[in-house]
Amino acid sequence: MIPRPPGLATKLFYGFGSVAFGVKDNGFSYLLLLFYNQVLGLPEQWVGLALFVALVADAVFDPIVGHLSDHLHSRWGRRHPFLYGSALPVAASYFFLWNPPAGLSPRELLAYLVVVAIVVRTFIAFYEIPSSSLVPELTDRYDERTALVGYRFFFGWWGGLTMSALAFLLFLRPSASHPVGVLNPAGYGAYGLAASVVMAIAILVSALGTHACIPHLKQPPPPQPFDPRRSLGELRETVSNRSFLALLGAAIFGSMALGIVAALNVYFGTFFWELSSDQLSLLVFANFLSAAFGVVLAPILSRRLGKKAGAIALALAALVLGPAPVVLRLVGLFPENHAPALLPLLAIFNTVVVALFIASSVLIASMGADVVEDSELSTGRRSEGVFFAASSFVQKSVSGVGIFASTLLLGAIGFPRGAKPGEVDPAVVRALGIVYVPLLAGLFLASIACLSGYRITRDSHEANLRRLSGEGVP
Repeated sequence: MIPRPPGLATKLFYGFGSVAFGVKDNGFSYLLLLFYNQVLGLPEQWVGLALFVALVADAVFDPIVGHLSDHLHSRWGRRHPFLYGSALPVAASYFFLWNPPAGLSPRELLAYLVVVAIVVRTFIAFYEIPSSSLVPELTDRYDERTALVGYRFFFGWWGGLTMSALAFLLFLRPSASHPVGVLNPAGYGAYGLAASVVMAIAILVSALGTHACIPHLKQPPPPQPFDPRRSLGELRETVSNRSFLALLGAAIFGSMALGIVAALNVYFGTFFWELSSDQLSLLVFANFLSAAFGVVLAPILSRRLGKKAGAIALALAALVLGPAPVVLRLVGLFPENHAPALLPLLAIFNTVVVALFIASSVLIASMGADVVEDSELSTGRRSEGVFFAASSFVQKSVSGVGIFASTLLLGAIGFPRGAKPGEVDPAVVRALGIVYVPLLAGLFLASIACLSGYRITRDSHEANLRRLSGEGVP
């Protein structure tokens, strides 16, 4: 058991590392489809397929990384060798994602995207899974875990949003040959370079800042000869925890919904609402407020309602408010494009909905940390790495499955490549909204239904801690 809660400096250093994941996830979610489809000219179905293949590779690599992180023996503990070792490979692979060689044929470009996307996802797993696994090791307190996860989400969102805002304000600028900034190919290479440097710095600062915690962290089990059948059996036993399965299902459907929102965000902003690059950047800046509100709201709900009830309430509110602007536009009750009231209203809706989603995500991640002790009671093993490998896989599905589903949606409605704002058939733009709303609502409802199966409460968590420490055992 950790002798005392982590101090403010530890929380800040720990959370700061999530800047790397936030930058990567924002790039994959908001810009990658647009870059390879509208700028480089790959069919949207090809881009979706490439990223889906990379996601399938994650399903193989992530549990392996989690298992290795749980069992590593080193003088730097179980987690930190992965943190230090991932920084430069993450940065280099992310740079190459946005700087493909010139002159590639469409099929060669597709192969390049598949390979580099897999490499980026694999290296980010070597950072994200061990880093996430530190939450239940740094503190075992019910509400303290929610606060610690809140720092992680805060820096992840602020880092990703800052990089996205810089992309729109500095890199993706209109030019004489490319009057629409997000379609200017010259900016994406510069964005990739800047983002890769930021990611490396974030990982190294976080690893160095939490290095002093290593002596207080949990120790790995005694080393044993590698036995694939035993390892698979342990993995199967670990992930069969009922509360974990409930969280996994909720996170999968919720992340798919967010992935669709993220992948189509620029499409809606550019073609549905006909916003400029400067206006899009203002909406990105509004999300800074969302992140601040979300990470403050989550601990309050954790204390007053409990994590499960709080997460469900937040998800229901997001379900109602999230698609509201599109629904109101479809029925003629929202301001027309270029009207003065349009951007402020979109900013308000966006800020509130994103804050709700962030707060819900913080609570769900904190609920995942509480599964560790619940599982330990039945298996005799602490398997933080395995649990958070599944969590990492789900977070990556935000961009993988979300982009894949979005490309299917764009193909189904016949959205044109090389489109220009204001020149797309209004029937196609309307179809985008008509298909988007029920799909989003269905995914949110499925996520809430799964979440209802989670069983761990504040009282049961504290009882688990007492049983593991030998107190209150019959």
